[in-house]
Amino acid sequence: MEIKLKENERIDDLEWKGLKIIQNKEGFCFGMDSVLLSEFAKNMKKEANVLDLGTGTGIIPILLCGKTELKKIIGVEIQAEVAEMAKRSIQLNQLESRFEIINENILNLNRIYPKQTFDVIVTNPPYKKRNTGIMNQNPKKVISRHELTADLEDFIKITRDLLKDKGEFYMVHRPERLVDILSLMRNYKIEPKIVRMVYSNQRREPKLILIKGIKNGNPFLKVEKNLYIYEENGSYTEEVLKIYHKTKEFEK
Repeated sequence: MEIKLKENERIDDLEWKGLKIIQNKEGFCFGMDSVLLSEFAKNMKKEANVLDLGTGTGIIPILLCGKTELKKIIGVEIQAEVAEMAKRSIQLNQLESRFEIINENILNLNRIYPKQTFDVIVTNPPYKKRNTGIMNQNPKKVISRHELTADLEDFIKITRDLLKDKGEFYMVHRPERLVDILSLMRNYKIEPKIVRMVYSNQRREPKLILIKGIKNGNPFLKVEKNLYIYEENGSYTEEVLKIYHKTKEFEK
């Protein structure tokens, strides 16, 4: 299918089952965190109805459509221009029957969907609190990185409302927010079940954290082995190469 690109847009090959994505080089482009979250969540329930809170370019739903047998995934994106671009990625990949975009603030989702609608909710939310860190002058990047339109508690509260009983919740975030995340999850009846730290290499502090929760689940937290991105020589680890469906030859 021929898709028209706008100024500064490009099509990136995801090198997995022929999937591609449209991105704007002047906007917020997806990173490894989204790829790792899609891998972390790939063992979700089969034929699941899934919600992605803050989908951006739609990278997580596109990857999950390739990695899982989900029935339908709805991506929620507040920025109209980004949502429209994600819709064209859906058409590009012919995923119209499995992936839908809505241009909306997550704070309004209770007016759109009945409670306990979804089997699985995934999210790669903004990591930084309002008025913290360096604010990018590009408004598209600011909304993606800072909690300007919804904060961490909003993401977890809406998850509590829209997730079915025993439904699965998957999030990627920063380790420095871990106490806030776990506290809010338990407060809103999303029991933390799995935590996995992501490191650049064995000499660095963790840079990301992957978390799985179950709505109304029983208390029991499993801390999985660390995920390392790079070997000491700077090459990707075997696990990361496997996630990207590459071999060591890829780096030569």
